[in-house]
Amino acid sequence: MAKARILVVDDEAVIREGVRRILEKEGYQAEPKASGRIALERLQAEDYDLVITDLKMPGMGGMELLKAIRILQPDVPVIIVTGYSTVETAVDAMKSGAFDYLAKPFTPVQISEKVHKALEQRTVLLSRNASESDRGQATGIGNIVGESPQMQKVYRRILQVAKTDSTVLISGESGTGKELVARAIQQNSPRKDQPFVAVDCTSLAESLLESELFGHIKGSFTGAVQTKMGLFKVADGGTLFLDEVSNISLTTQAKLLRVLQEREVTPIGGTKPIPIDIRLIAATNKCLKEMVAEGTFREDLFFRLNIIPIDLPSLCDRKGDVEPLVRYFLKKFGDEIDKEIRGLAPGAMAMLNKYSFPGNVRELENIIERAVVLSCSELIEPEDLELPMPGPQDLGGDENFVPRTTEELKEAKRELRERAVAPIEKAFVLDALKRNDWNTPEQGRPPLKKTVSPGP
Repeated sequence: MAKARILVVDDEAVIREGVRRILEKEGYQAEPKASGRIALERLQAEDYDLVITDLKMPGMGGMELLKAIRILQPDVPVIIVTGYSTVETAVDAMKSGAFDYLAKPFTPVQISEKVHKALEQRTVLLSRNASESDRGQATGIGNIVGESPQMQKVYRRILQVAKTDSTVLISGESGTGKELVARAIQQNSPRKDQPFVAVDCTSLAESLLESELFGHIKGSFTGAVQTKMGLFKVADGGTLFLDEVSNISLTTQAKLLRVLQEREVTPIGGTKPIPIDIRLIAATNKCLKEMVAEGTFREDLFFRLNIIPIDLPSLCDRKGDVEPLVRYFLKKFGDEIDKEIRGLAPGAMAMLNKYSFPGNVRELENIIERAVVLSCSELIEPEDLELPMPGPQDLGGDENFVPRTTEELKEAKRELRERAVAPIEKAFVLDALKRNDWNTPEQGRPPLKKTVSPGP
């Protein structure tokens, strides 16, 4: 059984190291951190079973950290530790969602008892919700498909943040399904019956983007022939999704930051701010931290957007999801064109399992759609996939793959030869059929007189 992971947060080294030693002696995995801000960063990146935090710390205190945890990982119990032991403080902590309260100085026995009870209660709560959660997460949420541990973590985060209005930043390579995640959050939120407005920040020039987001007043600039409501106002009451937010200019970033801070928007050419009530979700395929360091993205806006991060893995990092995705897309496109497709031939599935998918899920979707449309039978054959010519990463699942044995070398050469010959064979057959007016023996006509070699 895995050790419980416990985050210990205290600005006093003596306290946090003492708690760490007590917990590790009890068999737990303890991770000490010196500030609330550092602890919050760890909670955004990793899952924990329990948090023990000091109340009074420089910068982010224990109560502020507690409130952030209730949004970020609401099923994680929090024990508040303080030397300022008053009834009022204890009541405030419990009202804010703390599991328990421990006053300094404390004994190893006291902290062990509190930790044991907190973890025991968490186990009970998780077990109680397990069946419902498993049903919802087994194969996906909404139109998101995947059974891998990486995607299960994404599903948990979606369901956790959907209940709140906290801003979410979704990061991942192009084609990983960032908009699907945004829509899943909306569909599982109290705003599910309100508008979901998606904006592709890449497709609009800076001047047009500002007008689209904030709106404009008639006559405020050349071409403004009528007053236009901005998308912030269109999404009022619902969710606004800013896709590829990294492409917004610094000027527009400053205006966006103000809108998020004030929760009101002023149209271009206008003087009166308009209140808005939206849930903002942003997405990017770039590293915003690196852009902040380069000076191309505002640090204050990054912190405003990165309240709840969701990182989507590439398809290459979750190869176990390829087959469930293939089944999903086969049914989807088969139903769309009313075509019965029973599945993939073993050779076709093997090719997909070895392919690197630089375009991620979107590329797999396109491959299956093309194969369903072009397939001449109920099984998708390898040639129906029309995959690009393979590179080393497609043969070995690793771009640094080099055949090390004679058998590996033979296998690599065989696969290269098969993939290279298949399109040529197909072209020869099609050419022969065309030249003979598509006459075949099966149609009761004389067979082709000219023998055509299927390959070189």
